[in-house]
Amino acid sequence: MSWQEQTASYSLPWKPAPHCISFYSGLVPFAPTLPPEVEHIISFLPVRDVVALGQTCHYFREVCDTEGVWRRICRRLSPRLREQGSGVRPWKRAAILNYTKGLYFQAFGGRRRCLSKSVAPLLAHGYRRFLPTKDHVFILDYVGTLFFFKNALVSSTLGQIQWKRACRYVVLCRGAKDFASDPRCDTVYRKYLYVLATREQLGVAGTTGSRACDCVEVYLQSSGQRVFKMTFHHSMSFKQIVLVGQETQRALLLLTEEGKIYSLVVNETQLDQPRSYTVQLALRKVSHCLPHLRVACMASNQSSTVYITDQGGVYFEVHTPGVYRDLFGTLQAFDPLDQQMPLALSLPAKILFCALGYNHLGLVDEFGRIFMQGNNRYGQLGTGDKMDRGEPTQVHYLQRPIALWCGLNHSLVLSQGLDFSKELLGCGCGAGGRLPGWPKGSASFVKLHVKVPLCACSLCSTRECLYMLSSHDIEHHPAYRDLPASRVVGNPEPSPGAGAPQDPGGTAQACEEYLSQIHSCPTLQDRMEKMKEIVGWMPLMAAQKDFFWEALDMLQTAAGGVGEGPPTPDS
Repeated sequence: MSWQEQTASYSLPWKPAPHCISFYSGLVPFAPTLPPEVEHIISFLPVRDVVALGQTCHYFREVCDTEGVWRRICRRLSPRLREQGSGVRPWKRAAILNYTKGLYFQAFGGRRRCLSKSVAPLLAHGYRRFLPTKDHVFILDYVGTLFFFKNALVSSTLGQIQWKRACRYVVLCRGAKDFASDPRCDTVYRKYLYVLATREQLGVAGTTGSRACDCVEVYLQSSGQRVFKMTFHHSMSFKQIVLVGQETQRALLLLTEEGKIYSLVVNETQLDQPRSYTVQLALRKVSHCLPHLRVACMASNQSSTVYITDQGGVYFEVHTPGVYRDLFGTLQAFDPLDQQMPLALSLPAKILFCALGYNHLGLVDEFGRIFMQGNNRYGQLGTGDKMDRGEPTQVHYLQRPIALWCGLNHSLVLSQGLDFSKELLGCGCGAGGRLPGWPKGSASFVKLHVKVPLCACSLCSTRECLYMLSSHDIEHHPAYRDLPASRVVGNPEPSPGAGAPQDPGGTAQACEEYLSQIHSCPTLQDRMEKMKEIVGWMPLMAAQKDFFWEALDMLQTAAGGVGEGPPTPDS
């Protein structure tokens, strides 16, 4: 979503000259002459008003889009920012990154179930990624500063002492590239934080100067104290770190800039003991057996790892037979003596990103299609049933997600409507409030009763809380392609001389299937619930979905079904 597509009300702080008004109405053919003070005045406006003013006419657009205006706005938003960053439009990018940054969260328990915002440090240059741990939240910005957001007891406006999340912050370290913790969904296991960083190291004896070396620093998540550090040779440069395995055999997987995977094993139970020892860094089997592959990114949980190559291929490592059976439906190819052997997934297109849960997986391809695979006991695959899938299965009613997240037994999708509004969809187990508005859960992706920030870009769910990170990077454009007409579901490739297809998207067939599902429900209340799920499947605008859900709630209440359906957003 570009900032030029947003609208906002704006009133001019000065009376425009008559020739400007005539030009805007299209009555005169010559360009207006704006005074040089205009650029300086515009820089004092809020960001939304600057964007709105740039939409009034071509000449205001040019003035509002100059780097001088955005440099002053950036200095006002982040006075301590010394450098403008990188990119084609560095000052505009920096200003919008800092204007849209925010961490939002909604607790599942308690009386108040509304979206809250954490404290926003002035030192942060946008938010790149975040990770909640047992007690706190860690956020990495775009210049490599890692922030430690603390939960604390604070005094409310009424003088009461209350526990508040992410209300204080400190700088944990600088020069960070990436960070990771225990990959399990339950944050109680995240005792340590592993930070991949770059540090200046003194030269060898007899030489002068220093050189940059990558290292992994281990911090206690409870206090932020560094307890361990390992430094690598200056010739090796890494860009991502993930963890896999148990605490006593914790494997650190490191992705190099060249796309190779290295690993080393540490014992977390001995990290707090003051001693020095050497660990062995070895090439992972996926890079050893398939040297031609260039890995672009990776994801992990406690017992499996997913590698996505720069060509969009997907390779799997599964280390336990139970998870292997859940993911593939069989143990036929599982070798307990060679658990690092990569398994290739068969997919119809290039994969852009993925989300890995405990025993299920979500994939998003270059056309914005979502594929789910694995255990479906609670409906966490969103396929409308509870049948396990041993191979990637497309979820047809969802396309072009902004973010995808897979947990223990539920999944979340952050999507954007046709009116550029964001909404959060979820499926699977709804126990503990993890699917707000759907306490009984759902086997299909349904809209959750959560107010999503306008610039939300990533999300994460824990046992106690739902987190959403807000940040807009103008240099990051959607990478989705349009699906060729011959590959659209319900639109077979036409033969020569054939006329235009009557149902290019398979809409009629889908509606017949929906009616069949409603007819199979035994009671009126079950049909109402099924209809609510179907509304969530349909490619409607957010306002239209809200209208149908409200209308169905009214009909359900009139039929005597109070309390059966999900609460309305107002409740």
